[in-house]
Amino acid sequence: MRMTDIQRCEVRPGRLVEWTLSPATVATATGLPEDSRPPAYIQESHIRTARSVREDGLFVPTWLGTAFDIPGRIDLDALQEALRGWTLRHETLRSGFRWAGDAGDEVRRFTLDATAVSLHREEIGDFPDVAELVQHLQDRFDATAHALRWPNLIYAAVVRDDSTSVYMAFDHSNVDAFSIYRIPSEIHELYAAHVAGRDVEPVPVSSYVDFCQAEREDADRIDSGHEVVARWRDFIHRCDGKLPDFPVDLGLEPGGPLPTQKLIREHLVDARTAAAFEAYCRPCGGSLVGVLAATALVVHKIGGQPVYRTVVPFHTRVKSQWSDSLGWYVGGAPIEVPMTQAPDFPAALRTVRAALQANRHLARMPLARVLRLLGADFRPTSPDLYSIVSFADARVVPGSERWTGLKAYGLIRVSYGDQVCAWVTRLHEGLWFASRYPDTDIAHKNLSLYVERLRDIITGVASCPYSRGRFP
Repeated sequence: MRMTDIQRCEVRPGRLVEWTLSPATVATATGLPEDSRPPAYIQESHIRTARSVREDGLFVPTWLGTAFDIPGRIDLDALQEALRGWTLRHETLRSGFRWAGDAGDEVRRFTLDATAVSLHREEIGDFPDVAELVQHLQDRFDATAHALRWPNLIYAAVVRDDSTSVYMAFDHSNVDAFSIYRIPSEIHELYAAHVAGRDVEPVPVSSYVDFCQAEREDADRIDSGHEVVARWRDFIHRCDGKLPDFPVDLGLEPGGPLPTQKLIREHLVDARTAAAFEAYCRPCGGSLVGVLAATALVVHKIGGQPVYRTVVPFHTRVKSQWSDSLGWYVGGAPIEVPMTQAPDFPAALRTVRAALQANRHLARMPLARVLRLLGADFRPTSPDLYSIVSFADARVVPGSERWTGLKAYGLIRVSYGDQVCAWVTRLHEGLWFASRYPDTDIAHKNLSLYVERLRDIITGVASCPYSRGRFP
């Protein structure tokens, strides 16, 4: 699924219909008692960051979403049943948070029973102008799907005679990229069943809310003397007391206001080149290792830093029971690549592989828990604590072979931020790159250069003899 923003996901004119949780559902939620299952550390950190940034006078939308088509004339009642049934499947979507405690500074969960959840449908009207439709969708998603509000999800359909485009947006606290990838196939399956009049048996899916409780209980067992905390302490010390930035000049003034962001998205290489690159990198762990090795070489050339330091995102769905679950299953592992040990791509591959082998297990411990134990003042002034370069192979996701034909996209909100967040995705048609970064001339120049040189390395590696199975 290609990652992009709402402006570049092939929006077309049509009649707009929207769904939110019904007023009756919202009213029921206001009187619910506390759910004893706490938020995940990553959820709590996200909510606190949103409030901190808001208190500094800035609203930063943080929703993720998806867009995809349903071919043919739509049956809106069947689509509504599909959307409702899918919503009930994932407990996190009917679970939210309140501020509580004497100081109003504790984050407490509440969760609705599935029987209390219904959707409210509203016919918004015709949008013949694409720019107006895009702006409306973005404004609605911003206002509805954010961390300091509940419900924090919204669904929309742009209806035409020959097809309907479905848009679904969620605050990040409920979803990660793999959650987004699974949505089009699941909605298509439910919709087809309702259109055909088939009974839809509830699909048992493990609850992210249960995962949050289990992960937090495990995280709360460690203390400041734990080996994981010590490893992070040393890493942050070598990053001059903070989490790592993207190590090239972004044209930012220290202490300046949070800058607006820009999006860059490109088809990096075709399927054949992506396969050859993977074949070359496989003895050292595959394309993830290759992308990080190439990044280390490129940013060293651009920025000149002697060590490439970054936090690598990894999913935390370590047990198969969570594989179909909607949620934010992401942790981070710190790695360091001394460039003296990585003068060329094969050496960089081996260095990155060693760093990941040594540190990947650290991603299972929530970073927010570690930072709390470190006692450092990491009061966030940006929605991103650090820069990332993420890699995902999305070809294994059910229905992924249909994404291009269904105009399926993963949607990211580009708003404000002083970090670089980049996603490299393996699709059936090759490698896709997307990144949001500070909107400055210098950042644009350096990010464009990074993408160009990243492509050059991938293409060069793919064309060498070792990509046919022989690694030096």
